[in-house]
Amino acid sequence: MAERLLKAVQFALDGQWDQSHQIVQEINTNHSNWIHAVLHKIEGDESNSRYWYAQTDHDFLDFDDPNQELKAIQSELT
Repeated sequence: MAERLLKAVQFALDGQWDQSHQIVQEINTNHSNWIHAVLHKIEGDESNSRYWYAQTDHDFLDFDDPNQELKAIQSELT
């Protein structure tokens, strides 16, 4: 599963948010929900993003830069 989530992170970092979103919608873990939250943060959908953060042990305000946040997720998964 970590491999699929790493792929989702890489898709997101590459600006391929639809592909990333498709992966995280199929998985229900803290990390998938966290990626999901960041994707909605990137697209500017704050309320949806906050919903997904509530499904994790992270907060919307933990990171200012979504790319840095994605790299933090990537680091945790490796």
